[in-house]
Amino acid sequence: MLAIVAICCIHSVKAQLTDLVRFEYSFIPSSKSEDQYTRLRAILNYPIKIKEGDYLVVGGEYNRIILNLEDDYPFNTNNLNQLHIIDLSLGYTFKCKNDWRLGLNINPRIASTLTESITKDDLFLNGGIFAIKDRTDATDIKRPYRLVLGLTYNTTAGLPIPLPYISYFRQINEKWSFNLGVPKSNLKYSFDTHSFLQAFATLDGYFANIQEPIVIDGRQADHISLSVAVGGLGYEYCFTKHIVAYTYIGYTFRLNNVLRNDDRDEIFALNELNAFYLRTGLKFRI
Repeated sequence: MLAIVAICCIHSVKAQLTDLVRFEYSFIPSSKSEDQYTRLRAILNYPIKIKEGDYLVVGGEYNRIILNLEDDYPFNTNNLNQLHIIDLSLGYTFKCKNDWRLGLNINPRIASTLTESITKDDLFLNGGIFAIKDRTDATDIKRPYRLVLGLTYNTTAGLPIPLPYISYFRQINEKWSFNLGVPKSNLKYSFDTHSFLQAFATLDGYFANIQEPIVIDGRQADHISLSVAVGGLGYEYCFTKHIVAYTYIGYTFRLNNVLRNDDRDEIFALNELNAFYLRTGLKFRI
C-alpha cells in the first residue's frame, strides 16, 4: 500500500518540476487471462517566473485507466471499466545557497470511477516539500550529481504523517550514469547526445474510489488499487534538448490489483499474476 502512496505523490511532483508537457501510453496484459490494463496520461505544467531562479508552477494531469475485465468474476464489473484520475497542482521552487534549491507543491486529486456525480469520497490531497542539490552542470567536479531529499503526504496512506523521499543521480563518465531512488532506479548508457539505453526498476499504480460500491460475499468494496513493481529496459531519444520520446519494456515482478474496503483492507484480488509491461510517450521538459 505504501508503494501506491509513493507513486501517487512523487510522480506528480517530479513531473511538475521537470516536465512541461507529456503524453503517455501504458499497457499491461494479464497473464493466463483475457484481462488488460491500459492507461492514457496527459500532463501540462506552466511555470511563471517570479524573479531570477524562482518559479511558481501551475499544472494539471489527467489519467484515464481502462480495465478490460473479461474473465468471469462473482460480481458485475461494468462499473470498473474506466477510472479517472484528475490532478490540479500548484508548486513553487526557488534557489538557495550552495547549489541547493527548494521545491514544494500541493496537489488536490479526483480519483474515481465517476459513474455518478463527484462526492467527497472521490477527493484526495497530495503534497510534498523537496530539497534539491543539482551539480549536473558543474565543471569543477569529475562526476556531476543531483540529490533530492523530501517529505511527501498523501491522504490515502492511512498514516497521518509525511513519508520520506530520496533520489540520487550520478554521472559516472561520458557514457554511463545511474539514479537510485523511489519510484525509479536506473543504470543508463549514452550512445551519443541524443540516444540513451537504460536498465530500470520502477513502481507504478493507482488508487481510486468506486462510486457504486461492490458487494462480494457480504463484504463491501469501496476502492480499487493497483501496485506494480517492474524491471526492464528503456530507450530515450532526444529530438532536441527539451523534446524527448521514450519507451520502456519490462516484466512485473510484483503485481497486486485488488478491491478494498474503507479501511483499505483487501476484499477481492482481481489479478496477482506477473505480466509484460509497456510504457511509451513523448515529453517536453525543462
